[in-house]
Amino acid sequence: MGSILLSNLPGQESPTPRHGPTVSPQVELARKLNLLLDVVVAEGNTPYTYKQIEHGLKNKGVALSRARWAYMITGDGPLVTDPALLTGIAEFFRIPAEYMLGSDSDLPERVDAQLSFVKSLRVARVVSFAARMLGDVSPETLRSITDLLQDNTPDPESRPPT
Repeated sequence: MGSILLSNLPGQESPTPRHGPTVSPQVELARKLNLLLDVVVAEGNTPYTYKQIEHGLKNKGVALSRARWAYMITGDGPLVTDPALLTGIAEFFRIPAEYMLGSDSDLPERVDAQLSFVKSLRVARVVSFAARMLGDVSPETLRSITDLLQDNTPDPESRPPT
């Protein structure tokens, strides 16, 4: 099965169907990367640092600067379409490269759904643990904690400029 490189220009519609407003390809890439980073934490591991990711890519002969990584995970800056880099990131996170590169199959959407599901399962465990540990807290407080834990990574477009 071949893959198709995402080549949308800024402001064009996202290649992955989403509910709600259309986002730029940069923001869609940032969402995918942040979901991958969140799943690592949700699985009980410590978050990957830029240095760990950069080192893993360097072992595959792929370079990644700190600045490029920063704009990739925030959705700011130019769209990254380098197939070697996107494939390297996919391999680092042990997911099919099609998830990062785009594909005319349903694989990227299935991977996205599976990653979201894993994250949700982990969050549910944390909510359950917190409920047991907090004991006699008000239902409103428990709902607030649950909402906080279930929130996705903030939309990069809503972040204040740095």
